[in-house]
Amino acid sequence: MNNEIRILIVDDDDTIRSTMKAILEDEGYEVDLATSGKEGVQKAKETSYNIALLDIRLPDMEGVELLKLMKPAVPRTRKLMVTGYPSTQNAIEALNKNADAYLIKPVDIEKLLSTIKEQLKLQEEERKFSEEKVAEFIESRVKEIT
Repeated sequence: MNNEIRILIVDDDDTIRSTMKAILEDEGYEVDLATSGKEGVQKAKETSYNIALLDIRLPDMEGVELLKLMKPAVPRTRKLMVTGYPSTQNAIEALNKNADAYLIKPVDIEKLLSTIKEQLKLQEEERKFSEEKVAEFIESRVKEIT
């Protein structure tokens, strides 16, 4: 069902990574894991992901720094921040740095899955809109030429 959907989980907690991976794979998603921000950026450059679940606190960088590094590398990937240290300041900063959603640990499974589905829907709408704009541009250029 979702085998074409790829998700990257960047979290330094082994239990959280493996639990999320098992849940998401049960839903039919392809899941890759990274234990650090640096590894997450590298994987994102090598593979196209629909969704990236990013821990706010990583051993080598803060999640908002990871957001800044991932934005130019993978602009279409939907980035969901996950934190065990919720605060209004963290949420505002993450959303201001272009996070697409903000989840609090321990993550409620239904909330995680519904947020992913919502983000995938938004991603598809953006893709269709971009394709329509390209088609309109090509059509207008062809009309100008002929």
